[in-house]
Amino acid sequence: MTEVLKTLKLICEQVKNYKTPSVTVVSYNKDPYQVLVSCILSLRTKDKTTIEASNRLFKIADNPKGMLKLSNSRIAQIIYPVGFYRNKAKVILSLSDRIIKEFKGKVPNNIEELLSFKGVGRKTANLVLGLGFNIPAICVDTHVHRISNRLGWVQTKNPQETEVALERIIPKRLWIELNTILVGFGQNLCLPVSPFCSRCLVFKFCKRRRVLSRR
Repeated sequence: MTEVLKTLKLICEQVKNYKTPSVTVVSYNKDPYQVLVSCILSLRTKDKTTIEASNRLFKIADNPKGMLKLSNSRIAQIIYPVGFYRNKAKVILSLSDRIIKEFKGKVPNNIEELLSFKGVGRKTANLVLGLGFNIPAICVDTHVHRISNRLGWVQTKNPQETEVALERIIPKRLWIELNTILVGFGQNLCLPVSPFCSRCLVFKFCKRRRVLSRR
């Protein structure tokens, strides 16, 4: 665990100069609903597009009740050009309706109920718990899964296995921020193909698993 923490500290030093991931930026408002909606918008969409779409949408409707006043086509128009914007508009309306009818207007703060929403997987649910409610949870997306295996922290086949494995080696106090740190690292330095190993501070600690070429 000591080596993992040393590596994580070095990664933090590098990512502090990079842009913060879009959903983390939205979480500064400390509103679980906005984190949830922003997570939906972020799927298969670049951060810049996500944050711009989130800002446009929340200026018009920043809560479930307000969102239900908008039509599906109106939401789709506002959030365009996020990926799958028409389908995401439907998902946002659907979860907003359930939040009002079944959860008294409040986003639920447990993973079982979050996963019951259409369009919400473990990645989104854990982000909402961590960034929206400050409840320790490790969100494993493609960056976290790839980097954790590349570094040699874990040897796992899928994100859920990675989540369980990381819970064993990462102190609980770091669970929430782990995704933000590794996403920044993965988007800017530890790229999926040809990572910038030559200028990475954690090179000597990295097992470089599945790295076929590097810069």
